[in-house]
Amino acid sequence: MSTVFARTVPSVRPLRPRRRAALSVMAVLLGAAVGCSAEGDAPHPAVPTPTARQATLCRALHGELPDEVGGLKRHATKPASDFTAAWGDGPWIELRCGVPRPKIFDDVRTKAVDIDGVRWAPERLSDGSIRVTTPLRPAYIEVTLPKEVAGDGGDMSALVDLTAAVQKAVPSDVPGDADLP
Repeated sequence: MSTVFARTVPSVRPLRPRRRAALSVMAVLLGAAVGCSAEGDAPHPAVPTPTARQATLCRALHGELPDEVGGLKRHATKPASDFTAAWGDGPWIELRCGVPRPKIFDDVRTKAVDIDGVRWAPERLSDGSIRVTTPLRPAYIEVTLPKEVAGDGGDMSALVDLTAAVQKAVPSDVPGDADLP
């Protein structure tokens, strides 16, 4: 004789509107929490590929960089690299060392400004930030100052905090380059 077991299946009811709304809110909050995690908050500047000589200079610069620039604390970059650095909590001041020669240097009208003995060629970007690059050095150093730091007037005073490191680690190819027009 065979025995048949009857299995009771609980009835499935559709979610009540309040419960459905609560689950939707929880999903949104969970997504926001994941999106705002520390992992996603790390600066991600593109890592340049300098020549061997430039790489040596850039590593030296990396060791000299200050803990603060423009009053903003330094943060690790993703991926970690001796050729990049960042300061702030986002948007970040980003530094890249060993970048290719910028196209703005092809324009004879490009002017450079001296900030405490280091020349920087500024370029206003479409998002309002300012990208500056050092001319006349064996490794080009590029710093991007977000609009929140530079403001509408193009304030580049945060670069003062980088000058000692740049002068020490990546000396100019041209003696007295800060004295040039």
